[in-house]
Amino acid sequence: MNTELAAKQNTNLTVATDTSTIISVIERAAMNPDVDIDKFERLMAMSERMEAKRAEAAFNQAMSDAQAKMRPVSADATNPQTKSKYASYAQLDTALRPIYTEHGFSLSFDTGDGAAPDHIRVLCYVSHTQGHSRTYKMDMPADGKGAKGGDVMTKTHAAGAGMSYGMRYLLKMIFNVAVGEDDRDGNDPPPVEMISKDQIVELRKAMKIAGVDDAYICRKGRVESIEQIQASRFKAVMNHLKTLSVGEAQ
Repeated sequence: MNTELAAKQNTNLTVATDTSTIISVIERAAMNPDVDIDKFERLMAMSERMEAKRAEAAFNQAMSDAQAKMRPVSADATNPQTKSKYASYAQLDTALRPIYTEHGFSLSFDTGDGAAPDHIRVLCYVSHTQGHSRTYKMDMPADGKGAKGGDVMTKTHAAGAGMSYGMRYLLKMIFNVAVGEDDRDGNDPPPVEMISKDQIVELRKAMKIAGVDDAYICRKGRVESIEQIQASRFKAVMNHLKTLSVGEAQ
């Protein structure tokens, strides 16, 4: 059995055993007419604290397990004002909801008080099936101003936009999700291809003509060895060496 998994199971077993012991003591105390009420209430408070601690530990473990299954989400939309790409809420939801619900999480959104003027506070309640919940918040501008400071929408529209942006940012933040432009359908990115043996031979010939050594190429390419040069950079390195050779000839 995996050592880390065994440790988690032992911890869970210990917490469950301690909780069961307290519950057993409370049940016996409840049946005893001579029990001290103050002591009984302290036992109840202790039981509640232990249950809350167990639920929080289950929440944290489930969050870790869920994030381990999540992959970068591809950007599927473009902001015409900033000309930047981003992942829409629908894109994030499609990628993340099956994973976080599988691990016992549910999300609900609301707005709250305390935001600065012309801002809206977006709240996200993250609940877990084991009983623990956490509230995340984010304040978003809702003044109706565009990227250049001009009025681009009504206050009502601005409030809706602020809510939408807040939901999207919170979803990314809660599960620590990265967003990239390449859609890999939830799979790991392919390995980076390095230059081939034939390319290394060709590169060394060009280095000899240019009068440079491995240290020079590694320093320029920010790699530890020539073998670590990416295949996509081979042409640029060769062009650089040709430039050095032409410079010497002149």
